[in-house]
Amino acid sequence: MKKKVSMQQIADAVGLSKYAVSKALAGKEGVSAKTREKIFEAATQFGYFKQQKAASEISEKPKNKTGEWTSEDYGSEKRTVAILMPSVRLQTMDSAFWSVIVHGISLALSRYGLGMLIITEQTAEHFEMVLKPDRLLGVIGVGEVSTNMLLEIQRLDLPFVLTDHEDSLVPSDSVFASNIDSMALITGHLLALGHRSFWFLGDTQFSRSFMDRWIGFRKALEEHAIIVDPVRDKLLLSGTDREAIHHTLQDKLDSLAAKGAALPTAWVCANDEIALSALSLLKKRGISVPSEICLTGFDNIDESQRAEVPLTTVHVKKEQLGERSVAALLDRIRHPQSPFEKINIACDLVVRASSGSRAT
Repeated sequence: MKKKVSMQQIADAVGLSKYAVSKALAGKEGVSAKTREKIFEAATQFGYFKQQKAASEISEKPKNKTGEWTSEDYGSEKRTVAILMPSVRLQTMDSAFWSVIVHGISLALSRYGLGMLIITEQTAEHFEMVLKPDRLLGVIGVGEVSTNMLLEIQRLDLPFVLTDHEDSLVPSDSVFASNIDSMALITGHLLALGHRSFWFLGDTQFSRSFMDRWIGFRKALEEHAIIVDPVRDKLLLSGTDREAIHHTLQDKLDSLAAKGAALPTAWVCANDEIALSALSLLKKRGISVPSEICLTGFDNIDESQRAEVPLTTVHVKKEQLGERSVAALLDRIRHPQSPFEKINIACDLVVRASSGSRAT
């Protein structure tokens, strides 16, 4: 049997105390960068890190009867996960969407006795100082995270998972709602009610989720031989700023009214924020929902049910998105060499008053 590499062995090789080696290998302060590098080089040569990895391979040694992970599986040093949620696109804890995802993450981490640190930094500058990677188990990105920040996380060799976002330049595990299939489902619902004239309200460049929802919308219509024109049948609306959505949509309606053009009878919105803005504007213009225009949303935020005309929408299991992101991160830590996964969480169609039939 191969003899276990000890800290004393490393200390003797570099001419330092066992205490200094212990601090350096644990990522603690009090050891200079040059000394730390010297210790790490010796530890690598002796095979210390390979030994540690083998000893901590959780998949080989489940810690309880069911094989589930417990808080003890992570060691005593790194017990915190960074939740990276840059304050862009209103990705804040005030959001009816993002806050529920973070709540799901918090619940899942607490089951393992792990803590979380929410970071709203928007740039990669001084990122390492903010993250303190030597104290972190890993990172979960919530919403849009810049490529530069993801590259910095990758450089720091931190395991990470993205929630409702992905980056083609920085491959990673990602967790999404089942956007394509769910949007196809809600569009199919409107088709079954007899609608044949549609608008998609959402800017596909706003997010990957919006792009996938546009794909699902087109898929459903094209399967019914309805040709979709990206210019005519799509309105480029963001998903967060209701005032901006209102003004853009109002200008579009004014333009169509000046031309005497008819409005589509079914408006399929990329999220509930857009749908609620459209609902408000239609009311101001004296256009009835659903007798004249049928309207659908996506996400099922709480306000969608409380609206004057409750929204037909897609229920995104936001809390489960957060919980599944934690599971994906722990799997990545346990199996660092496994292929990256894109995980889709199934959604539910919620039919309310804002959708209705139209005579063909």
